[in-house]
Amino acid sequence: MSGIDQEFLRTLKEKVNIVDVAGGYFSLEKRGGSYWACCPFHHEKTPSFAINEGGQFYHCFGCGASGDVIRFVSEMESVDFIESVKLLAARANMEVPLSDDDSRKTAEQKRKKDTLLAILNDCAHFYLNNLNSGKADAHIEYILSRKIPANIVRTFGLGASLNYTDLPKFLLAKGYSKQDILDSGTVNEADGRLTDAQGGRLIYPIINAYNEVIAFGGRLLKKANFAKYVNTRDTLIFNKRKNLYNINLLKKLKRSTAISEVIMVEGYMDVISLYQAGFKNVVASMGTSLTQDQARLVKRYTDTVLISYDGDSAGQKANMRGLDILKDEGLNVKVVPLPEGYDPDDVIKKSGADEYRKCLDRAMPLIDYKLASAKGAYDLEKTEDKRRYIGEALSIIRSAESETEREDLLKTLRNETGISYESLKRDLESKPQPPPPAMKGGDKPEKKKDVADAIKKASRFVVASFLFSADYVKDKDISDIVFSDDIHAIIAKYIRSKKLMEEDIRLSELFEFFDANTPEYEELERILDYSEGFGFESGEVAAKYFDDCVTQLKLHEINRKIERETKRLLSADDIKERAEIAANINELTKQKDKIKTEK
Repeated sequence: MSGIDQEFLRTLKEKVNIVDVAGGYFSLEKRGGSYWACCPFHHEKTPSFAINEGGQFYHCFGCGASGDVIRFVSEMESVDFIESVKLLAARANMEVPLSDDDSRKTAEQKRKKDTLLAILNDCAHFYLNNLNSGKADAHIEYILSRKIPANIVRTFGLGASLNYTDLPKFLLAKGYSKQDILDSGTVNEADGRLTDAQGGRLIYPIINAYNEVIAFGGRLLKKANFAKYVNTRDTLIFNKRKNLYNINLLKKLKRSTAISEVIMVEGYMDVISLYQAGFKNVVASMGTSLTQDQARLVKRYTDTVLISYDGDSAGQKANMRGLDILKDEGLNVKVVPLPEGYDPDDVIKKSGADEYRKCLDRAMPLIDYKLASAKGAYDLEKTEDKRRYIGEALSIIRSAESETEREDLLKTLRNETGISYESLKRDLESKPQPPPPAMKGGDKPEKKKDVADAIKKASRFVVASFLFSADYVKDKDISDIVFSDDIHAIIAKYIRSKKLMEEDIRLSELFEFFDANTPEYEELERILDYSEGFGFESGEVAAKYFDDCVTQLKLHEINRKIERETKRLLSADDIKERAEIAANINELTKQKDKIKTEK
């Protein structure tokens, strides 16, 4: 399945406790023998995500997401299986054994990545030295004009590109190949000439959560006919849709204190200005529309995001979908109102940190912001505009998560428009309710409706009873049961092998048998749904249902055999062969009748 020795994977999973790993991403609450949290893979308010420490696996009883510690890290870090194994192996101080082909590919990829990181690191020092060289007067003048003190310049590693030619020469002199330099994104090529991709700009190093320089942002120092700000292009180590500016310092902050909320701004200077003013819980989306990856990244640090974009509202309106993405990822989203025409840096510079704190205190829930934004587009003194606004406002109010919230918003709409509450409520209820929020987790769809037949459901319950060692299966043997679906047969074989070897069932091992995002893996998730709370059912009702399921499976297997024999009978020409088949069918029918009688 992975090219990695299975024994190594088992040893790795024994060394890394899934509870410890998950606890590094979000808080867990121990209840009974399990650990609980709101699911990181779909939006919910009541925890349905559980971790079984004994079995070393997780399962969400809301969206059905399941897996072992490798799958968990893969989902949380948005990396593939191999990368997830590497991250866990580094945590456990283990070296990943790979096949010769995989070793060569991995070694080359690691060489490439390490080389690019080295290039980016050397570039950061090159730009920093330029800033301190005495030749960067324009850059220093800009820094002073923005009132950035020396300690903040050092904290963010600001630098200077003096021209288009020095950086390529510097990197070639360091011994880097032309291709690696180009692949780093720091240098462009045109007509055979290499040029600094950030030529002449003030440089903002972009640093990831692992404290590695992965890209640069650059700002022009004088007016020109091209973009004021540019980022390094996407590379092997940088994708701006998956990163946030200042995430490295946010991670450092989390190590020293709990983070109740994160401020999301648009640009580098907003981050630097807020950080300087004491608001260290700040990140920037670097000009891109917000993405699911960025939402998942910020959710590792907090459940509440304060959106603080420019006060002219154009950026906020354009990024409304981005705000919904944050909300769909389970984040509590609020929008910070700023004075018209101001950005966060302006508020800090002109009015001070206390005034910006007042702006944060006035942060509006996302749904209130949507209504305020919609209202601003209409002249309510005009009848047609007012009617259009009411229609748009009702559409927004329908997305409210509770009746209480809807009632409160309807009263606000009544006060704004003069339309009676009763009329607004009738119009609200006359339209269909919006669909539930989309699930997340690698674009994982909302849990599919279970259309399994009775035999499949019976198989699930029987298998789950053995997996979770229900009281009523202690003296029973799963070998006596025949399963028609391959996945149930595979799990039954695993259970039999553990019993023969007198070993405990380790549920995390089941995830090694099936590839993720396959029907087999989804069926495994369905089986785990029977383990609600990992305290499997016991008692007479469950025992009776188990016996009924076993009977159902036995009858199903006999019916399958009768069906096969009947087909043989219809196609057989030899009289002796037909007699033998008829006898088999007769015997199977007797077995079937006996089972029914015993039941």
